[in-house]
Amino acid sequence: MLSRLRQPLLGVAATAVVIVVSLVFVSLFSWPTFGGWVSFALMCAIPVTIVIGAFWRGAVPAAIAERPQPVRGLLFLGLAAAVAVVVAVVHLVTIGGGVTPPVPMVIQAIITSVVVTFFLAIVWGGWPWSLVRNKLVAGVGLLATAYVVNAVLYSVLFNYEFAKGAPFYQPSLDPGGLFNAWDVTVFAVTALAVMFLFLHLDLWPLTRFGSVMRQPVLGIVWTLATVVIGGALFWLGTRGLGMAAPVFLVRVPIPFIFGSVILLNMLQGSLFRGMRQPVKGLVGAAAAAVAGSLLALGYALLMPLVTGELGSGAPGFDAELWLANALLAVTFPAMAWAGDFFGLWPLAARGPAPEAGRQAEPVAVDADRAS
Repeated sequence: MLSRLRQPLLGVAATAVVIVVSLVFVSLFSWPTFGGWVSFALMCAIPVTIVIGAFWRGAVPAAIAERPQPVRGLLFLGLAAAVAVVVAVVHLVTIGGGVTPPVPMVIQAIITSVVVTFFLAIVWGGWPWSLVRNKLVAGVGLLATAYVVNAVLYSVLFNYEFAKGAPFYQPSLDPGGLFNAWDVTVFAVTALAVMFLFLHLDLWPLTRFGSVMRQPVLGIVWTLATVVIGGALFWLGTRGLGMAAPVFLVRVPIPFIFGSVILLNMLQGSLFRGMRQPVKGLVGAAAAAVAGSLLALGYALLMPLVTGELGSGAPGFDAELWLANALLAVTFPAMAWAGDFFGLWPLAARGPAPEAGRQAEPVAVDADRAS
C-alpha cells in the first residue's frame, strides 16, 4: 500500500520517517561529539548534495543516475560521503589550523559554504558553469568555485575578537575580518531563508521583468534582493528586538528554511497548486513558517530526551546550537538525500525520474531558460 502513496501524503509520510530517523541518529552521540565532529562531517556533505540535486538534477553522473533504487541512492550517498571527507580534511588543515575537534571557526566556515553553494547553484543557476557542455565537469567546477568564494568571504568578513579568552580561541585562526563572525553566519542563513521565500513565489516579482530573467542579471538582482531583505530582517531581530544572534537564528531563519524544504522538496510543491502568484507564494511561505516553527518547537521539547538538558542563552548557547544542528546539519541533508538521492524510496516504490518529480527543478529550469 505504501507504493500507492501520492503527494502530499507521500511527502508527509516521508518527512515523518526522516524526522524519526534523524532524532534517533542524534541520540547516539553526546552533545560535544554531536555539536563537533558529527555536525561538521554532515555539513561537509551538503554542498555536493546541492550540486547533485539542484544543478545536476540527479542525472549526473549517468552511471549512478541510471541505476535502480536503492542502488542509485546508495551510490549518490557514497559519492557525497567521499567528497565530504576531502572537504573536511582540507578545511581542518587550512581554516581549522589542524586543531581537533573542529573549532567554531571551521564549523562556521562550513555553514557559510552551504549558503554560498545554494546561491551559486540556484540563484545564479550555476552560471557561468551552466554554459559548460560537460555537466560533470561543470558541477565539479561549480563546487570548487563555491569553496573558493566562501574562503574569500570568510577571510574578509569573519572576526572572532569577541571570543578572546575562550578555550578554542587562537589568534592564528582568527581571520580578523570586518564583522563579528556570529553576525555574519546568522545574516548569511537569513539571506538563504529569503532565497527560499522567492522559491515559494516562483521568483515573483522578478518574473515580471523579462530583462531580469537572464543570467547573470538574474543572479545579481536576486542576490541583492536577498541581501537587502535578509539584512533588514537580521537588523530588526537582533538590533530592533534585541535577540542574540544564535537565538534569532533558531527562531526565524532556520524554522522557515526547514518548513520550506518540507513543502518544496518533500511535498514537491503539491500544496496550493491551484493558486496564482503571489498569493500562492505568500500562503506557502506562511505555511512553511508555521510548520517549521512547530517542528522546531517539537525538537526543542524532545532535546532533553534525545541528548539531555542543555543550557540556553549566553555564553554557550548550547540549546540553540543543538537545535540548529539537529535541524540543518542532520534533518535537512537527510531530507535532501531522501528526495534527491532515493526519490522518496521505498515509500514511492519507483521514485521520481532523475529529471522530474522535484520542486527544485522548476526553479532550476527557470534559471536555465533565463541564462
